[in-house]
Amino acid sequence: MTKPLSAPKPPAATARIAPAYQSVNPYNGKVGKTFVTLTDKQLEVKLARAARCFETWRHTAYAERTLIVARAAAILQAKADEFAHLMTLEMGKRIAEARGEVEFSAKILAYYAKNAERFLAPVTLHPSIGEAHMESSPIGVIFGVEPWNFPYYQLARVAGPQLMAGNVLVVKHAGCVPQCAIAFEQLWVEAGAPAGLYTNLLISHEQSDRVVDDPRIKGVALTGSVAAGRRIAARAGKNLKPSSMELGGSDAFIVLDDADLEHTVKWAVWGRMYNTGQTCCAAKRFIVTEKLADKFLEKFTAALAALQPGDPMDERTALGPLSTESALLGLLQQVDAAIAHGAKVQLGGKRIARPGAFMAPTILTDIKPDNPAFRDEFFGPVALFFRVKDEDAAVALANDSDFGLGGSVFTKDIARGQRVASRVETGMMFVNNISWSDAELPFGGVKNSGYGRELGDMGIQEFVNKKLVRTAVLEAPI
Repeated sequence: MTKPLSAPKPPAATARIAPAYQSVNPYNGKVGKTFVTLTDKQLEVKLARAARCFETWRHTAYAERTLIVARAAAILQAKADEFAHLMTLEMGKRIAEARGEVEFSAKILAYYAKNAERFLAPVTLHPSIGEAHMESSPIGVIFGVEPWNFPYYQLARVAGPQLMAGNVLVVKHAGCVPQCAIAFEQLWVEAGAPAGLYTNLLISHEQSDRVVDDPRIKGVALTGSVAAGRRIAARAGKNLKPSSMELGGSDAFIVLDDADLEHTVKWAVWGRMYNTGQTCCAAKRFIVTEKLADKFLEKFTAALAALQPGDPMDERTALGPLSTESALLGLLQQVDAAIAHGAKVQLGGKRIARPGAFMAPTILTDIKPDNPAFRDEFFGPVALFFRVKDEDAAVALANDSDFGLGGSVFTKDIARGQRVASRVETGMMFVNNISWSDAELPFGGVKNSGYGRELGDMGIQEFVNKKLVRTAVLEAPI
């Protein structure tokens, strides 16, 4: 019999601190809805239900799983405006980007509904004697810990593959997007999912640690900060549970001396400013060879300076707010520290004098290796500009990073771009684009950017048992 979560020692007082789950509109600071965390008893009920669901779902045919996951995709697509509005309200994503995220999330679910059975089909092996094959089977209840910057996409890229693989999900979402988290859970109810297939958990960090420890949890998938990844990965490892970690990034945007400047600057602006710069694999370090450095910086500065802030619900708005006031204050502290250590401000560097969590698009230059900005990740509209001598210097600087999530290189010579891409130590590289995600393409990094892959055919393999079955007539070696 599985033991339930052990209750923590009772605190000296039972008064609640500031709410862990609260919607605050970053455009105007207005508080929306507040939610209390689950009691330990409520959490136990949800975990027990998820474990019971797995015992049935693991034996459910692919065709039946497909019906539910494909129906969830269709609902997301049909209600894209409704889901997008909630996202913009809670974390300030510009409405067109929010709608695009919802539609992409629907495509991810549809992709796995269509392809999961093929991805997990038995694979025939060819031993020297007899027959053998590898078969895939689900491992159980998977615990997801997900961030606020893509409130639905982060959920879809775990839910699509893992539910189709026959696993069950319980998810702790970020505290500032509780309504998005609840809406995604309700999506599965509406799609006809059995009780416990997908469960949203409004829980504390302490409860989250105990969920990782719980023997009914068989794997952990986290997208978040390096600090969170270290803590959760260590706990999962202590419990001998597989985990995947998609952490931060400080992606290099390399501009070689033969790049098409107009094309490159357009991607530079999009790569740094999409989602107001709050993207793990955003372009963050702009490494430009000497020949184009001045022209690139001039055009890039002008393009960022032209972005005007406004209501993210307005389709015409070019610059939205950061997700929270605390995110803005943290970013401003990073910029101030960079300046104190010798960085120069080419553009911005301050919050915008208006209501809401708005940060001026910022470009910092003259960043030396002893500046904390040289190593840090800036999660917002702050670009770091580096001038280098040549291609080799660009690659060396790109690799001089604790992160290794993504990166890009711009050049008119495609073969050259591919050679440079192969030399950069990251999980993903893009030549003449920064098209980070397609459902078909594996996503993930190395170094402090984590391990494991999501999306593509690799994403569904993270939490399945790969069992070898061999049949042969052999004499025992005795």
